[in-house]
Amino acid sequence: MLLELEDLVVAYGRIEALHGISLGIEEGEIVALIGANGAGKTTTMRAISGLRAAQQGRIRLQGRDITRMRADQRVVSGISQAPEGRGIFPGMTVEENLDLGCYTRRDTAGIAEDRDRVFDLFPRLAERRKQLGGTMSGGEQQMLTIGRALMARPKVLLLDEPSMGLAPMLIQQIFAIIAEINTQGTTILLVEQNAQQALSLAHRAYVLETGSIVRTGTGAELLADPTVQEAYLGVA
Repeated sequence: MLLELEDLVVAYGRIEALHGISLGIEEGEIVALIGANGAGKTTTMRAISGLRAAQQGRIRLQGRDITRMRADQRVVSGISQAPEGRGIFPGMTVEENLDLGCYTRRDTAGIAEDRDRVFDLFPRLAERRKQLGGTMSGGEQQMLTIGRALMARPKVLLLDEPSMGLAPMLIQQIFAIIAEINTQGTTILLVEQNAQQALSLAHRAYVLETGSIVRTGTGAELLADPTVQEAYLGVA
């Protein structure tokens, strides 16, 4: 198992957001985490990336316990997140934003190789490499967010709501690029409210409701599940 969460409990003060969830991701998979607003999806991502401490349970990367590891150390170990809301630096250029994604690295040749990879995946970023991030469209900023996360050369890429606020045509483009990133060898944990898109892309998926995992299966199995269809796919 590449990434494993075991009985993970995360709280905000006295309010428990995750009630002992367990999930696993094998190398090479796309695993989706779907659920309504407030279900705990982003909290799960923040716990994995080290931005939110776990009260109980374990997080393991390639069998190594990283539960108490600092966020920057997790990046070095192979976890990189493209956060919800993009979080780019608007006063910095595309190239400068990408450089921040590899701040823990010293392998100059590898960094140049990964920058070329990002520009191949996102030609629009190559065209706008000297443009300030804050002057770009929402779709371009989302590309930049994913590209910056890839610059860390992660073992596991955490994508939190990559389609948020995008036009339908751009959503299709972003999901096609996510599939290509996975084909190139990057394991992905995808949090996405667009359940149809997420389950169509994912090898496996988990359904999170009010801090607990209530269903799991392949993407195809959950797409065909009547309860999932009614709750998340708009099928009565």
